[in-house]
Amino acid sequence: MSHSDPRATSFFPPGFVWGAASSAYQIEGAHDADGKGPSVWDAFCDTPGKVFRGHTGRRACDHYHRAPSDVAIMKALRLEAYRFSISWPRVIPAGDGPVNPKGLAFYDRLVDTLLDAGITPWVTLFHWDYPKALADRGGWLSPDSPRWFEDYARVIVDALSDRVSHWITINEPQIFIGMGHRDGTHAPGLTLPTRDWLLAGHHALLAHGLASRVIRERAKSPPSVGWAPCGRVDYPADNTPACIDAARRRMFAVLAPDAWNNTWWADPVCLGHYPDDALRLFGDDAPAHSAADMDLIRQPLDFYGVNIYTGDPCRPGPDGNAHHVPWPDGNPLTTFRWNIAPESLYWGPRFIHERYGLPIYITENGLANADWVAADGRVHDPQRIDFTRAYLLQLARAADEGVDIRGYFHWSIMDNFEWAEGFRERFGLVHVDYQSLARTPKDSAYWYRDVIASNGASLASTIPTVHTSLRRTAEAPA
Repeated sequence: MSHSDPRATSFFPPGFVWGAASSAYQIEGAHDADGKGPSVWDAFCDTPGKVFRGHTGRRACDHYHRAPSDVAIMKALRLEAYRFSISWPRVIPAGDGPVNPKGLAFYDRLVDTLLDAGITPWVTLFHWDYPKALADRGGWLSPDSPRWFEDYARVIVDALSDRVSHWITINEPQIFIGMGHRDGTHAPGLTLPTRDWLLAGHHALLAHGLASRVIRERAKSPPSVGWAPCGRVDYPADNTPACIDAARRRMFAVLAPDAWNNTWWADPVCLGHYPDDALRLFGDDAPAHSAADMDLIRQPLDFYGVNIYTGDPCRPGPDGNAHHVPWPDGNPLTTFRWNIAPESLYWGPRFIHERYGLPIYITENGLANADWVAADGRVHDPQRIDFTRAYLLQLARAADEGVDIRGYFHWSIMDNFEWAEGFRERFGLVHVDYQSLARTPKDSAYWYRDVIASNGASLASTIPTVHTSLRRTAEAPA
C-alpha cells in the first residue's frame, strides 16, 4: 500500500482535539432580548431581497434560551471542545461604551456549563455580527474600528479568561470583507470600490493584532491564540513534483482583484507583510500601511485555524503555472453546490503548515445536506457520514506525514441560519425543527461520537455504521 493512500495512516496523535463549532448570530436568536443591540446582520435580514425567502436570525435556533439543553446534547455526543462566537452587540449594545451585564452573563453561564460538562470552550471574538451602531459610524472603514474592537476584546478577556484559554480573533475576513463590503451579498451589504474594501480589510487585520495583544497582556489563564480564515485550497491533480509545486504556487498566489485568496490576509498576520504579487495587482488601491502597522498585525500566534470545505484540482499548463482541471460531469456536490474534494483536507493543511510553520486546527469543515426527520423519528444522513469520513482520512494522512495537526471542529453542531441562504442549507450534526425548535441528533452525530471515542480509529471501518441502540434524541428539556 502506498504511503499516499489514506488507509495507510495511523490516524490521529494523542491529545488531538475533537469538537464542533457554531456562531452567535446563526444559533442564538433573542435578537433584542435583555438589552442586546442590533447587528449589521439584523439590518441586512430586514432588507427585502437580501436573504432567502426573507428568513432572519431573530429567533434562529433560540440557543440563547436553550444553551443548557444544547450543551447536554454536546456532552452526550462526547464533544471535547466547542467553538462558539461572542455577539459583540449583545455584550456592548452600541459597540463602544457601556457593557450590557445581562448579555455578558449569558456567555459567563455558557462557559461554566461547558466546563461542568467536561467540554473545553473555544471563543471566537468576531464571527461577522458587527454592531450596527458602529457600522453607522463607518464600521470597518473607520480608522477607529481597530480601537473599538480592542476595547470589546478587553471586556471579553477580562470577563472570561479565568476559564477560557483558547481564543480565535476573527473568522473568515475573506467573507465579511469580500462578500460584505465588496460584493454586497452579505451584511452590511456594501459594494465598495477596491480602495475602500481593502482599507476595511486592513483595519480588520489591525483589529486582529490589537485583540491578540490584549489577550496576551490580560488573560488570567495561559492563552492559546489563533485566528480562523477561509482556506482556499488548490491541490495537485497528480503527485508529480511539478504538479505539487504548481498547485502550491497557485494556492498562495493572488490572481484577481478580489478578496478570495489566502496570502493577502495570512502573510501580514504570519509574516508581517502584504504579498508582492497582490501589491502589484492592487497598485494604488492597496492601503497605505506603515512598518508599525505590520508589526501590530503580526502578533505571535499559537495556532493557525483554517476553515476548509472544498478545493480545486490543478496541474501545470504549458506556461508552467497551475491551471484548474475541469470537474468531471456528475462530480458529487453538496446541496450548496460545492464540489466534494476530500483531498483539500490533506493538501490545504500541508501547504499552510509548510508556508507558515504553525500548528493547524481545522476550525470548520462539513457539508450542507438534505436532512429531515424520517417516519421512524430519526435523521438519516449517510452522505454526511461518508463526506466526513473521507475528509478525516485525508486529514489523518497529513498528520501521519508530519503536518502538525492539532484538532478538528465539525461545522456545525446544529442546523442554523446560514446567512444569505437563510434556513435552506443544513450543516448540523443535530437537526433543528425551525417551527418547534426540537433538536434531533442525526445518524452522523452518533457516528462522530464513535470517531471521537476512538480518536479516529473507527474511520478504518470500510462502511460507516450507526448502531440502532445509539439512535435516540439526546435533547434535554429546554
